[in-house]
Amino acid sequence: MEKKKVVIALGGNALGKDIEEQKEAVAKTAKVIVDLAQQGLDIIITHGNGPQVGMIQKAMDNLICESENYKQVPLPTSVAMSQGYIGIDLQNAIKYELYARGIDGKVSTILSQVEVDPEDEAFQHPTKPIGRFMTKEEAEQSEANGVHCMEDAGRGYRVVVASPMPKRIRELQTIKTLVGAGHIVITCGGGGIPVISDKDGRLVGVNAVIDKDNASSLLAAQLDADYLIILTAVEKVAINFGKENQEWLSDLTVEQAEEYIAQEQFAKGSMLPKIEAAVRFAQSAPGRKTLITLLEKAAQGIAGETGTVIHS
Repeated sequence: MEKKKVVIALGGNALGKDIEEQKEAVAKTAKVIVDLAQQGLDIIITHGNGPQVGMIQKAMDNLICESENYKQVPLPTSVAMSQGYIGIDLQNAIKYELYARGIDGKVSTILSQVEVDPEDEAFQHPTKPIGRFMTKEEAEQSEANGVHCMEDAGRGYRVVVASPMPKRIRELQTIKTLVGAGHIVITCGGGGIPVISDKDGRLVGVNAVIDKDNASSLLAAQLDADYLIILTAVEKVAINFGKENQEWLSDLTVEQAEEYIAQEQFAKGSMLPKIEAAVRFAQSAPGRKTLITLLEKAAQGIAGETGTVIHS
């Protein structure tokens, strides 16, 4: 009998905010991952990189300010660094948890490039702030050089980049091969290294960030996964969130989810992109389901005991 494939999109609370927190967080995360693997599931893991890629980009930017011998490090390079930095800690934590349980399991991290459309409208309206804070004068100089900047909550100016939709995962066949060989695979970290394909077929990095849940939805669909699990800070999705008539949802059809989206029930900066990614996967083929829940509730969610399940 073929094993069920599950793509698990880890949120920031599963990774921590710095090196010490990350090692503690991934040790806890590894226990949940191995619990699921012991249920006979093929596991593919994606993750965010918000704090980590920001930390890396800021360090690279500060290095340029301190020494003229260093050149600007492009954002795709920082995304690649964050994939390796997070991936090795997560990979080793899972390997240790397997070892502690006497399981001879294989775990691999894949540095993943995700292709986007250079004509995506997001490039005309960049919205994602990255890197260090700048003075107004520095921001004006960057703008003069064609780099978009914005004032960030009264703290200073920052570079802003686009968040285009993912179109193609370039390492997909490698991921499929490793999953087929029994590996737990960590991939598409931070939504993937954003690239476009030039006229000669070469991959070229672009200044952008790809939403982790959108990349996870695409990956799950292309792997023909049975479940996409989007882990977040709440056990279930709610409508009328924070109000007296708040209602927790256990089961949502695609049509119901789209109706709630139209009613603007989900916050744009937090739950909305998760619901939209969940809907895309659920409607990509019959029988596919998305579960949104807490990390520690993932196993119960798959068993139908908690979480919010979105299905066609």
